Amino acid sequence: MVIDTWRLLKWGDVVCVMVLGLLWAMLTYWTWTQPRATRVRIYQDGKVYAELDLMAANILHVTGPLGDTVVEVAAGKARIAHDPSPRQYCVKAGWLTQAGQSAICLPNRTSIELIGNQPRSYDSLSY
Repeated sequence: MVIDTWRLLKWGDVVCVMVLGLLWAMLTYWTWTQPRATRVRIYQDGKVYAELDLMAANILHVTGPLGDTVVEVAAGKARIAHDPSPRQYCVKAGWLTQAGQSAICLPNRTSIELIGNQPRSYDSLSY
């Protein structure tokens, strides 16, 4: 015997499912949206090496233990354009645009992090 499940739902059940769906959509949007970044902070060996404005085009060579890491900043975005590390994970991260994003080159001890106008309420460890 096949039971039609739609017939078992009452109008209150349908309203409840619709409200929960709307709440889920709003929470998903609110959780995953991030503000645009305004600055890029460059670290070398755990210390701040430089902090640059994202709106000013710039190319910076950061010297690490393996050689130079090239950080490129242009039109509100930043990336690591070249790194002497063997696996190139930080280069493959591509252009970063939103506050909180980062690219880390562990073998060369170099990283970049994008910073916005508002302080973050969490970091990568407590999130």
